[in-house]
Parts: sequence; C-alpha cells; structure tokens
Amino acid sequence: MSNAPENKLSVLFVCLGNICRSPMAEGAFRDAAAKAGLDVHVDSAGTANYHIGSPPDPRAIAAANANGVDISGAQARQLADSDFRDFTYIFALDKANLAGIRARMPRQGSAPIAMLLSAVGQPDEPVPDPYYGDDSDFDDCWATVSEAAEALVARMLSDGVNARF
Repeated sequence: MSNAPENKLSVLFVCLGNICRSPMAEGAFRDAAAKAGLDVHVDSAGTANYHIGSPPDPRAIAAANANGVDISGAQARQLADSDFRDFTYIFALDKANLAGIRARMPRQGSAPIAMLLSAVGQPDEPVPDPYYGDDSDFDDCWATVSEAAEALVARMLSDGVNARF
C-alpha cells in the first residue's frame, strides 16, 4: 500500500518482482535527490506478487552498497490502485511492466507513466534485468538506474511537477 504524502512530489519505480531493478532505482533516485536538495517521496513496487515482503536481492543490495547507498531495508510490494493517485510519476523499468502498469491503471488514476530510460533520451529501452545474471550484471544495472535517476532529478529541479518524460 502506498504511503505517498499528499501535495508532495513523489516518484514510484516499478519492475516485475520489486527485488532488483526497482529498489535499485528507488535507492539511486533517493540518493541523487538528497544530494541535490530535492524534497521528494520515493518508493518502488512490482507488477507481480512473487516477492511481497521480501528484501531486495542480496546482489542488488551489494551493488547499491558499493555505491554508498543502503537499500537493505526495502520490502517488496505489489503495485496498488492507490499508487496511480498518490504518486506524481510512475516509471516502468521495461516494456512488459509498462504494459502491466497501464493495464492496471484505474479510471481515477492521474500519475503519468513512462519508461525510466526516457529520462536519458531512450524511451523505448528497458533497464536490463540482472536477476539471472551475476554480480557484474547488478553493477551494470546500478550504473544504468543511477544515470537515469540523476537525469530525473535534474529535470524535476528545473521543471518541477511539470516535467514530462
């Protein structure tokens, strides 16, 4: 269930199980926003219910830790109808999850939905899923989501809630 505060810029990152890409994107964005002084609520979710209540994959935690970000306290959750009202932006990590998010969007949903890599000019590109890979795949994923997170923060600082992706 979402806990995004009303009237505050808020960003949700969504992948399939919410144990790899989306918690890394959440952590990278939270870190970039804090360093830039952007006051924003950040969360992540999955379109599937495979890992509800689970922490991020240990390899995701290690990749984030190697970059000075602790995501170990995150808990996987499934995308909720309230997320479409409560978040200013929802970012999908790949096209399958983008389609899943759009399919679940309730009529009263208002959050714009986009691919995460649209922030770096690649709106049709997915963030590769490192789950079946090794540590280097998680490091590569971190680099990708971190670059996108920094671009999102820069755009939000310049355009505020009117930023389009």
